[in-house]
Amino acid sequence: MDPVSSTANIVTNSNLLLAVIIPLFGSVVVMTLKNHPNLREFVSFSSSALLFLLVLSFTPAITSGTTFVYTLFQLLPGLSITLRADGFSMIFALVASSLWVIAVFYSMGYMRGLQEHAQTRFNACFALAIFGAIGVALSDNLFTMYLFYEIVSVCTYPLVAHHQDEEGYEGGKKYIVYLTTTAKLFLLPAMILIYVLAGTLDFPHNIFTGMIPGDVKAWIVIMLYVFCIFGFAKNGVMPFHHWLPGAMVAPTPVSALLHAVAVVKVGVFCTTRTMLYVFGVDTMTALNLGIPTAYFVGFTIIMASVIALSKDNLKARLAYSTVSQLSYIILGVALLTPHAIDGGLIHIVNHAFSKITLFFCAGAIYVAAHKKNISEMSGLGRTMPFTFGAFAVASLSMIGAPPVAGFVSKWYLLVGSMEAHQIGILLILIASTVLNVGYFAPVTFKAFFGRRPEGAAAGIREAPLSMLIPILIAVTVSVIIGIYPNFMMQFVKAVTG
Repeated sequence: MDPVSSTANIVTNSNLLLAVIIPLFGSVVVMTLKNHPNLREFVSFSSSALLFLLVLSFTPAITSGTTFVYTLFQLLPGLSITLRADGFSMIFALVASSLWVIAVFYSMGYMRGLQEHAQTRFNACFALAIFGAIGVALSDNLFTMYLFYEIVSVCTYPLVAHHQDEEGYEGGKKYIVYLTTTAKLFLLPAMILIYVLAGTLDFPHNIFTGMIPGDVKAWIVIMLYVFCIFGFAKNGVMPFHHWLPGAMVAPTPVSALLHAVAVVKVGVFCTTRTMLYVFGVDTMTALNLGIPTAYFVGFTIIMASVIALSKDNLKARLAYSTVSQLSYIILGVALLTPHAIDGGLIHIVNHAFSKITLFFCAGAIYVAAHKKNISEMSGLGRTMPFTFGAFAVASLSMIGAPPVAGFVSKWYLLVGSMEAHQIGILLILIASTVLNVGYFAPVTFKAFFGRRPEGAAAGIREAPLSMLIPILIAVTVSVIIGIYPNFMMQFVKAVTG
């Protein structure tokens, strides 16, 4: 049975529009405050806090079974720009809005600590990226989601190319070409054909359910499905993943934004939303789309982990870790069993808080010690115990060790793979866990137990509090949602029933 087949209490709520407007308005105001840095950062922080509180205010109604909708424009029958808040929306909206609060605070310490240029543009584009991400989270149909998906691509390009040097422009070029080309080449034609065949792009319809085999030939639906998987290239699935490591030329707060909040989470959210709400479990089961998808992304999980083992640059290692971990989310949904879907969707949350912690730590290490390579970090943990301690805890989450958040994801995925009777997927998850240990454990071991070169730690101390506090908040949340996962799981259960 499809997870979205139940009837919900649908209520019109104009606050959905306000949720999208807040980061957009914040970015406009920030651009007017170039000569007032303190006020500029106050506006950024206030906008993020206001957005989070507004999204949080939706929680009681959504958890009680209400769905909020708000239509901005009706373009054609079955084609509109409409916002929607349901259980699935809240998973991503809460993650994006809460992490924006933490990221804004962290960015102040990082950007000022390194005296980065163009800080006003940076803050404005940061807000615009969240504008796109919240729009994606609250989209009611494939067309609205596509528009906001493209907004995220365009608005994050200046962040990737922030340094405005040859490396920055090259990374930015690869980033924008990969993401916009795949969207135009695969996603846009698929979306048009889906509308022609079904007469609607609205999510709750499970568009192809009941049409197989009958009104639409099976090969057409399979082709559309494949186009959607590749069209949302922000999901990091191989072979369209090369943009992601290339984007590591950006400042660390941008890397954190890319990997934990706005970009890659937009990719996996759009992918899984389309899998469940456009094609649906019934159609995917009828056409045997799920298990082949799971094995296909399983290849990405293993290969990206193997590549991560070879990277000495910390951000590069974290980048390939992200490529691998994103596919956990798609794999869980593709298995089409209740526990697997639960595990995949909750990993959107668990990965976000853990991965932003890891990137925040990488930035703190660079600001405090000017070290980028793992081979240069021997003994730094004794000088920066809070930073590397947080890194160690977040690493345990990525590995899937209790009591940190990642354990919940991996437990559900392992149970789901057994429900699906897929021993091969079970072995992929176990192998990836071993590889996770292989590329995360040496960082912590070297930092705390490695021999520090004579005089190497002179003048090195913990990063500024404006960076350290967000790190500790993010890692604490990772532990809390690992021990008490029920708050976010209620939204996941609203999807899977």
